[in-house]
Amino acid sequence: MKTQNITMLGLLMSLLLSMSMTLPGCSDSEHKQMSPWAKNDIVDTAVSAGDFNTLVTAVQSAGLVRTLKGKGPFTVFAPTDEAFAKLPPGTVEDLLKPQNKHKLVSILTYHVVPGKVTAADVAKLSHAKTVNGQSLTIKAQGGVVMVDNAQVIKTDIECSNGVIHVIDAVVLPR
Repeated sequence: MKTQNITMLGLLMSLLLSMSMTLPGCSDSEHKQMSPWAKNDIVDTAVSAGDFNTLVTAVQSAGLVRTLKGKGPFTVFAPTDEAFAKLPPGTVEDLLKPQNKHKLVSILTYHVVPGKVTAADVAKLSHAKTVNGQSLTIKAQGGVVMVDNAQVIKTDIECSNGVIHVIDAVVLPR
């Protein structure tokens, strides 16, 4: 049960990271220095971003908030609200039903990797074991990083208990 909670929190954090937190005209390194969220945990960072409402709702439904607010560190591949909108109609609503909590936890924890894995680290990996026990496939080519079928669109959003990388699709465990 603890592993499922950690996994769900990871997934939720990934979704939260999907929110765009870039300041116009700033490089990633400048953004990190100026980021008002750097002292917040993964959940609070996702909530503040505003682009991860679906992810945050899913994390709450899965009972993973406490885990993702925990010590960590965690790396969350966070799908944005737009990424969730790409799922077939009714999918999110179905996953949020109490009888589907186990499935939701499995999906969310598939978006979370234990430890802090920066963009530089991710680009060197071919896979990463997630909190749910399965591994994400990682491919870096021509400046584009793919995590399973999702493209990483924003990296290294620093949090007090880890890091968030924003992705443009929801990734699903096998």
